[in-house]
Amino acid sequence: MGIGSGIALFVIGAILAFAINFDAGGVVNLELVGYILMIAGIVVFAISLALVFRRRSVMSTARTSMDPVSGERVTTRRTTDNGEPLA
Repeated sequence: MGIGSGIALFVIGAILAFAINFDAGGVVNLELVGYILMIAGIVVFAISLALVFRRRSVMSTARTSMDPVSGERVTTRRTTDNGEPLA
């Protein structure tokens, strides 16, 4: 589920809670179902936003050079997470 699913749940819940005037004979309270869907939509939307902002970008850099003293090849690797070096 994503941000769009949260918005869709909220809209469907609002339609059921405020726009539909239908009596199901006491079997289902559509207004209550609408409120429940609206709350679920808010929760899904908030979780999706948190996951979007939490998404990380990791960049790895490898540098190869020659050691002037021994003549050996030296490879240095560096990994950063959103600009901060990882330990």
